[in-house]
Amino acid sequence: MAAKKKAPKKTRKKISKGSGKESLTITDNRTGRVYELPISDNTVRGMTFRDIKVDKEDFGLLVYDPGLLNSVTCKSTVSFIDGDRGILEYRGYPIAQLAEQSNFLETAYLIVKGELPNAKHLAAWEHNITMHTMVHENLYKFMDGFRYDAHPMGMLVSTVGALSTFYPDAKDIFDIESRRVQARRLLGKMPTLAAMSYRHSMGLPYVYPDNDLGYTANFLSMMFRMTETRYKPNPVFERALEVLFILHADHEQNCSAHAMRAVGSSDVDPYTAVAAACGALYGPLHGGANEAVIHMLKKIGSVKNIPAYIKRVKAGEMRLMGFGHRVYKSYDPRARIIKEVAYQVFEETGKNPLIDIAVALEKIALEDEFFIERKLYPNVDFYSGIIYQAMGFPLEMFPVLFAIGRTAGWLAQWSEMVQDEERRIVRPRQIYQGERGRDYVDIKERPTPATRERLILARERL
Repeated sequence: MAAKKKAPKKTRKKISKGSGKESLTITDNRTGRVYELPISDNTVRGMTFRDIKVDKEDFGLLVYDPGLLNSVTCKSTVSFIDGDRGILEYRGYPIAQLAEQSNFLETAYLIVKGELPNAKHLAAWEHNITMHTMVHENLYKFMDGFRYDAHPMGMLVSTVGALSTFYPDAKDIFDIESRRVQARRLLGKMPTLAAMSYRHSMGLPYVYPDNDLGYTANFLSMMFRMTETRYKPNPVFERALEVLFILHADHEQNCSAHAMRAVGSSDVDPYTAVAAACGALYGPLHGGANEAVIHMLKKIGSVKNIPAYIKRVKAGEMRLMGFGHRVYKSYDPRARIIKEVAYQVFEETGKNPLIDIAVALEKIALEDEFFIERKLYPNVDFYSGIIYQAMGFPLEMFPVLFAIGRTAGWLAQWSEMVQDEERRIVRPRQIYQGERGRDYVDIKERPTPATRERLILARERL
């Protein structure tokens, strides 16, 4: 009778300082060793797991976390979210107060610089950004190189990246004054580039910035001005756009903010990093979500068709766009604000027929146990697209509008990353599952695709 294998003898190893309640005790059953990992801010440093090894040749334990669903990648003071209670704050200020009482440039100052400005500083900030609304004339020629049907967001990604070639001083990212100048340039030029992308896609002549207008009024002028000597925006539209820019200004470590930090971690200039963030925002799961809501509402077509659509959603045949969020497990606080703005806009434009479908759909979802149990509440994308559409923006411009507001947050996230003493160039690990140790085969002796597929199938059966 074979002797029972003895269990590894337990030995305790303290990876770093930390004891008592503020630590995590782990037993590695492969070796019997017990490790004590310190807990700080309800997190355990990922690199501490690398000390958990079977032997000296072992690389160490890694953490597998697709999508970084439970990984903290930085420390930040920009925005705070409590998803369970539906709280969003910029630098500690509730989003509802900022949306009601602030304007976008004041909120951008808060996000980028950390504090609300006094009257003198706000006036200087507004002046400095306004002075940077013009773009080099070569950028108009650059924009003309796109096809007539190019997507505005694709054009924005490219032209923002191209700015880095016009401002080589932006490479000096560790100079505080250089960072300040680039922030003012980007905030000033983003609406100009966004409007240029729209005008190009519509075959319209470009409209130069009018620095006598405010930030959002100037953007509306560059978008929609035709033959007027002076453009006078609808004040309701102007305020609605201010609120939408504020609500989109930052949102913790979302996909595009992470892209900004990840690309920026290589010490690249902020224009290239913002271009990468715009690229992340381009995706339908991020900046294109409100466009998907419009398509859904159009597909439903009528309030009477909602029950049938809900039935298909429950069956897993369709998705309920604009509901649910990775972070919020209650009503998105931004959605409440946007819903009010929507009705203010409709008083000017007349009711968008899609709003009746949206309101009825929201009511059913908030009362239906199926959606309540899954915490599928309306998010910021549910009403924002309806507002944009009512104001005359085409669907393709939705992510571009998102990018204008989010630039403030991207710059704040990038500046934090640059100054973070603990930062490293982003370099995640992988679990390699491919072939190993293969010998090169001469091209004449390689199997045909059909033969290769048979070999793969045969190997999988073994």
